[in-house]
Amino acid sequence: MAMIENKNNEAVVPSGDQPCKTGCQSSATRISAGGCGGRCNLRATNWLEDVPGEMNDFDMVEVHFKNTRRGFYRNSAGLDLHIGDMVAVEANPGHDIGEVAMTGKLVKLQMKRANLKPDVEILRVFRKAKPADLERYEEAKAREVDTMIRSRQIAVDLGLKMKIGDVEYQGDGNKAIFYYIADERVDFRQLIKVLAEVFRIRVEMKQIGARQEAGRIGGIGPCGRPLCCASWMTSFVSVATNAARFQDISLNPQKLAGQCAKLKCCINFEVDTYVEAGREMPSSEVVLETRDRQYFHFKTDVLKREISYSTKKGIPENLVTLPVERVYEVISLNENGIKPDKLALDDAEREFEKNAFGDILGQDAINRFDKKKKKKSKKNRESHTEPEQQQHQLIDAEVVRSESRPLRQRDNKHRQPNHRKNDRKMFRPRDNGVKNQENRQ
Repeated sequence: MAMIENKNNEAVVPSGDQPCKTGCQSSATRISAGGCGGRCNLRATNWLEDVPGEMNDFDMVEVHFKNTRRGFYRNSAGLDLHIGDMVAVEANPGHDIGEVAMTGKLVKLQMKRANLKPDVEILRVFRKAKPADLERYEEAKAREVDTMIRSRQIAVDLGLKMKIGDVEYQGDGNKAIFYYIADERVDFRQLIKVLAEVFRIRVEMKQIGARQEAGRIGGIGPCGRPLCCASWMTSFVSVATNAARFQDISLNPQKLAGQCAKLKCCINFEVDTYVEAGREMPSSEVVLETRDRQYFHFKTDVLKREISYSTKKGIPENLVTLPVERVYEVISLNENGIKPDKLALDDAEREFEKNAFGDILGQDAINRFDKKKKKKSKKNRESHTEPEQQQHQLIDAEVVRSESRPLRQRDNKHRQPNHRKNDRKMFRPRDNGVKNQENRQ
């Protein structure tokens, strides 16, 4: 993809480039130059950018490189840097190419979050990346896949129990970082010598975990969305099976494990909410007693604040689901030596309690602001019903009259007239008697 040069001989992103498909605002040119690379978790927002004053007067900048690698550099030259600018920074040895991710006072907070020690050597920003720097960096990036495949074969030949997951070349092409995964400690001193002789570069080995590898590869999770480690997560916290137990999740390793074969990171997202809600629940070892039987704890729905009890311990038999308030009420009754007739309340009792402790004045009703329908006056109702009543009265009078008549009169009245006799008289021929005499003879 072509770059445009400005008057200062600096690389400028063309205005017609398409943004990153994964959601961030980095253009396709910056991605090809080693920017986001489809990883939106490398993006940052400077929410103090429009604030005037000394908030943006800070000589440190944060620069992101490939994968999740980042560094803090001093803008000693006083360059006008903005988020998204490609810069050439100091490296050991040579220089590296990265993208400016944060400027201003927020960099100080980022440094504090990264636990940067005060005695760490701070490197410098040389200049904004020129087209020649980016072309050289593109040539180095094009060698990464071949280098990774060949280095894997070399590790297998040396009998090392490790997997090289990714290779990252420095901006000038003189150094490469080999990211590897290993379950045990690996002695890779011989591997470094072989890699330096074969590729003629400086070699740096960096061990990563399974979650970091999954974040670099990417993919779609069982929820149908991109992996959290590949989209927005930058730091990984260990996940324990206790987090699944707090949330009553089935301890099925096939469902709990992610694409990295480790426990899913999302198990930790809601565990704090469940822990806080679980503190308000009674102990699962409490047994509720009624006059005829005992009830043992079976299941707890923390978010609904409901608890199910069974008559047999560990077996769902005669299950009764109660709200937490009712459970505490039964516990207090049992402590005072009182055993209720049954655990669950009837609908009438629930309605009574609801009305007894409800709002008497109705000030908290949901429909208190709704417009009430006006009732029709009696005059309007009588005017509307008078014709109908008269019609019904006439029909009733007609029925009474018909029922008071004799049975024969009613039958004659409702009997239909027979018109066939009249029709025969009208159309009877006059010579009918002559034909009858002939037939007789």
